[in-house]
Amino acid sequence: MKFRVDRDVLADAVTWVARGLPARPPVPVLAGVLVEADEAGSLTLSAFDYEVSAKVTVPADVSGSGAVLVLGRLLADISRNLPAKPVDVATDGSKVTVVCGSSRFSLREMPVADYPTLPSAPAVSGSVAGDVFTQAVAQVAVAADRGDTLPILTGVRMEIDGDQMTLLATDRYRLAMRELSWAPASPDTSHVALIPARQLAETAKALGAAGSVELELGAEGDGLIGFEAGQRRTTSRLLDGEYPKVASIFPGSVDSEAVIDTAALEEAVRRVALVAERNTPVLLGFTDGQVTIEAGTGDDAQASEAVEASLTGPEIQIAFNPQFLLDGLHAVGTPFSRLSFTQPSRPAVLTGQAEAEGRGDQSYRYVLMPVRFAS
Repeated sequence: MKFRVDRDVLADAVTWVARGLPARPPVPVLAGVLVEADEAGSLTLSAFDYEVSAKVTVPADVSGSGAVLVLGRLLADISRNLPAKPVDVATDGSKVTVVCGSSRFSLREMPVADYPTLPSAPAVSGSVAGDVFTQAVAQVAVAADRGDTLPILTGVRMEIDGDQMTLLATDRYRLAMRELSWAPASPDTSHVALIPARQLAETAKALGAAGSVELELGAEGDGLIGFEAGQRRTTSRLLDGEYPKVASIFPGSVDSEAVIDTAALEEAVRRVALVAERNTPVLLGFTDGQVTIEAGTGDDAQASEAVEASLTGPEIQIAFNPQFLLDGLHAVGTPFSRLSFTQPSRPAVLTGQAEAEGRGDQSYRYVLMPVRFAS
């Protein structure tokens, strides 16, 4: 095998496929990236760890076709640090040489025959705008559980009904839901999938730069979902199990609502939370015209700050985990935020809006469970 490829093209391709390689693979070959050169002028790089697969095809000047398997993370590190010159890659006995300018590397070739076959992607089920999909996934994935106590909560639930897609995630302390439109291949498409949140977030971020992302849903029960954009394709194994019915968490009524400048509240909470010890809340007191944020009690360090706010309904004091509140304010992505309350002991709902006097955008809702504040 022998080919020449642009340094940036190689670096982007290897970084894409190697991003999910396991640090400690159960089988050594799973740390590899499969490099396949075709004399028609294309180079295909693939990676697979039985959970996630990634594949990309890029143009190359191929003078000898073939396939090799090399350590993926090492090849990614090398390609990113090569000088800005064409890269020549060739097999040399049991080694793979990488030459760029005066830089020369010799990598160990791993046994291609031992590498697992990548899963076949399901047929394309529809497409969604890349920027919208990236934002939606980021808004929801932030609420997924990061522990392993309940593996099912580490996923994002994707429900598709016709041209509507609903993404939902919760870690029991907060819940995020985003509704968006997409273009299904069939108008009566209906599908539910539970996708690992971290993998979905990385995929959406990596593919979202493309104008459109194609979804490959497959049949119910086959345990696989695929995403494709441009020459990049990835598949992910789905999580098994019944996702808890969490729709009842959304309050059925609202007693008080406050509209606040998102950035101002985010900055104030971040400052005040500096004195909050780990797992201790910040207290928000909403009155007509402002919200006061306080943290710290007793003889410990204390802080407070006031931010302008528009309140409708009774005054209310409510306490939140500061990081969970900051996650929601960061995810909402609008100049103003609307907080809706019933009681200090009941969940509050955070939504966004473009203008202070406008209506809340219900397409994204972030529900926060309050915490007890030691007065």
